[in-house]
Amino acid sequence: MGQVIEVNDADFDMITNGNEWVLVDFWAPWCGPCKMIAPVLSEIAQQRDITIAKVNTDTNTLTPGKYGVRGIPNLLLFHNGKVVEQMTGAMPKPAMDTWLDRHMS
Repeated sequence: MGQVIEVNDADFDMITNGNEWVLVDFWAPWCGPCKMIAPVLSEIAQQRDITIAKVNTDTNTLTPGKYGVRGIPNLLLFHNGKVVEQMTGAMPKPAMDTWLDRHMS
């Protein structure tokens, strides 16, 4: 179904504009909640037609700044190149499914 990819500042716009549904995960290696949701995001990619684009905020600072990311994990849901919704913080898979279902159904 979907896929999980690493994205950087240079290719961010190409990824978010080129796919129908893209869930961007702004994360950092030292972030505990980011590590907690990583397997949830992998599961979602296996179950839905969505691209999970992971942006490491330690090595990519332009894109988080452009989207006003102040805390991580921070999730941006894109549909056809436009931000549909933004969420900060970790959540369990059922809550994330409900959040995505609101927009993807």
